[in-house]
Amino acid sequence: MALAHPVSAMAPHRRSLPLRVGTRASPLALWQTRDFLDRITRFCPVLRDAKAFEEHAISTSGDQIQDRRLAEIGGKGLFAKEIHEALLDRRVDFAVHSLKDLETEMPPGIVLACTLKREDARDCLLPGPALPRCDAADPFAALPRGAVIGTSSVRRQSQLLHLRPDLQVVMFRGNVQTRLRKLAEGEAAATLLALAGLRRMGLDPEGSVSIDPDIMVPAAGQGIVGVTVRADDTELHELLAAIEDPEARAVSSAERALLAALDGSCRTPIGGHARLLPDGRLRLTGLVARADGTFLLKRTEDAAAMDAARLGAELGLALRRDSPADMFA
Repeated sequence: MALAHPVSAMAPHRRSLPLRVGTRASPLALWQTRDFLDRITRFCPVLRDAKAFEEHAISTSGDQIQDRRLAEIGGKGLFAKEIHEALLDRRVDFAVHSLKDLETEMPPGIVLACTLKREDARDCLLPGPALPRCDAADPFAALPRGAVIGTSSVRRQSQLLHLRPDLQVVMFRGNVQTRLRKLAEGEAAATLLALAGLRRMGLDPEGSVSIDPDIMVPAAGQGIVGVTVRADDTELHELLAAIEDPEARAVSSAERALLAALDGSCRTPIGGHARLLPDGRLRLTGLVARADGTFLLKRTEDAAAMDAARLGAELGLALRRDSPADMFA
């Protein structure tokens, strides 16, 4: 039954509690889930007082398989597959995700109901203990010729090799702590991580430097937490709409439309970064490249924020049109 106000809609006597929250089991995913729950209970204190939420940490295929790139095992949707199965089976009521891990087309019966305020979208370069401190103005200048860089992201790899084709890239999979451990153990001279994840985990590795989005275009949705629910769950839709960040919705709509137009998967290096300008218009930068860095096309367009999805779709189609056809085979 649709209810007039999201707070009253979720009052304990009106719905079966606890509400079950699906999430990946990684430390960062759990932090993001608990931050989301803190936001929602601050908005609706009765839910906190009623102990209304129950975490369900779900092991996903993307977490279980660590010896291959995501492109080889089915793409980034593997970080959400089992969670969305639990949502459709009604084992959980909603699910919390890093938005960049969500496929651009939701499974039937599931919708992206809420996007939370974006943390810093930039990538971060983390040098190993043997390297000198990097300079934000030219973050890759301190990397010696032929240095080994650890990353599992073809988007990061392509932009890095386009700027520094002399570097060697090796696969780094695992959560933030695992990658930092590999770096400390000397498996690579440096690695690249999302600044948002480091900040959320309270980590500030020595010598790390944030990379301007004009130098390395971030992933679509990077730094944004998204919440999915069943399409027919109108009560949760109401509640989540009340805590959504409008700017995060606008920029993510543009970035995800860009990704959809490019038919983006983990096989094709794609970057998308949108931001609101002081005059309220939306500026979107899109990038498509070859994994080896030999081809890279980057463009920026502006539009009204209300036209975010159209902006993303049009820029994505333009990038696709002007890129070699075999890149999307």
